[in-house]
Amino acid sequence: MKAGPERDLAARYFDRFAKAGPAIGLEWAGVAEIAESRAQTATLRKQEEGRALGAASQGSALILLDETGKSIGSEAFAARIGELRDGGARSLLFAIGGADGHDPDLRKTASLVLSFSAMTWPHQIVRVMLAEQLYRAATILSGHPYHRA
Repeated sequence: MKAGPERDLAARYFDRFAKAGPAIGLEWAGVAEIAESRAQTATLRKQEEGRALGAASQGSALILLDETGKSIGSEAFAARIGELRDGGARSLLFAIGGADGHDPDLRKTASLVLSFSAMTWPHQIVRVMLAEQLYRAATILSGHPYHRA
């Protein structure tokens, strides 16, 4: 992500999450980017990116962000993260979908396919929204008043 206000805002919320999470068993491991495929067709791009994400997610609960995913509220999102944590997930890997979406085979392995909206959003904005929702989830799970229903 290029330098700019989106990166700064995402970093602010990831930092807040990194500070709030450990008390409730959620540790922040950081952001890793997988190179966008340059394959010639959408199907091949999704397959190539799916293989890379599948390899990266070994041992992790995979949560895909995709406009065709399930739309849930912040409290349900927090509850799902809590369930994964309490169910023994050692790590969570969130993957923002590319322009072509996620590979159907990868979708089958995901713990959750999530949509922030039926609208298409730039990756930078989705990263900010994810960072804020992770922080919000940590505050919900800890009973902090940041989230007001």
